[in-house]
Amino acid sequence: MKNPKKSLECNAFYDKLTRSGRPMSTLIDGFLEYAQYEMNFSPRTVFKYQESLGWFIRDIGDKDVSALSVEDFVRLKKLMIERGVGQARIASVVFAMRSFLNYCGNFLGLATLNPKQIRPPRIVRREVIFLTKEEIEIFLGTINVSQMKDLRFRAVVETILGTGMRIREVLALNRKDINWKKKEAKIIGKGNKERRVFFTDRALEWIRRYLEKRHDLCEAVFVTNGIPRRLTPGDMWRFFKRHREKAKIMKRLTPHILRHTVATNLVFNGCPIVHVKEILGHERLDTTCKYYLGVDKELAKKAHREYLDL
Repeated sequence: MKNPKKSLECNAFYDKLTRSGRPMSTLIDGFLEYAQYEMNFSPRTVFKYQESLGWFIRDIGDKDVSALSVEDFVRLKKLMIERGVGQARIASVVFAMRSFLNYCGNFLGLATLNPKQIRPPRIVRREVIFLTKEEIEIFLGTINVSQMKDLRFRAVVETILGTGMRIREVLALNRKDINWKKKEAKIIGKGNKERRVFFTDRALEWIRRYLEKRHDLCEAVFVTNGIPRRLTPGDMWRFFKRHREKAKIMKRLTPHILRHTVATNLVFNGCPIVHVKEILGHERLDTTCKYYLGVDKELAKKAHREYLDL
């Protein structure tokens, strides 16, 4: 016959074991699977989470999740700042840890620090960089479309300018995704969410010109020369750098700057901010407002003179 007292002691022991003595490293794989398959985070986001948790363990140690404290996060920020790490990078580590603690507490039922007690660093909002119409024309004028690689680059640039897509979304396009008649496509955007994007006639014309020069059967819209494989963002940086220098544009010029250019052009032309949000694929309206409302300083100055009357 079983000893009731011994059974209770065993149950208490195993309950204690499951709620403590769990180093972070033993839980990370499960968290990453949860993030990808339950929360539907993109593989890129999952990789960033893995990287961020690795940073935390390197600086603070592979601690028992139930032993983590606010002081650990204060120390983390101190160490990262002393190494010259930027506020945005620190914030990404903090947010990854908050998600990890939510998983440990809500999904695994472990006793953990309340994630809301962890304060992310305040990130100073930078002024939005964008190109003027004149700068866009100068930039495009440096691209010699008689060469296949430059025709491809022109088509990529025109696609960003004609849709407002992120570079990863552009390079993930497949031929079958584009509805040429409706001038739109269904894509999987940031956060692994499906959305519709809309093309200008000009963007579609450049894509068509590029595809007509192709003689392969690769489904991807934008591919490498030679044996075709889908382009990656890393394949594009040197093209942006080269043509920015040719155009003698002193501003930073990246695919994301072109996306800012699309957004500011829409705002300047009177597009309602809620439509700008949908075109850009922002999940939250306040993200769009934070970046693009009030971006035109000259209009703000004019409004100040016109409306402020004390």
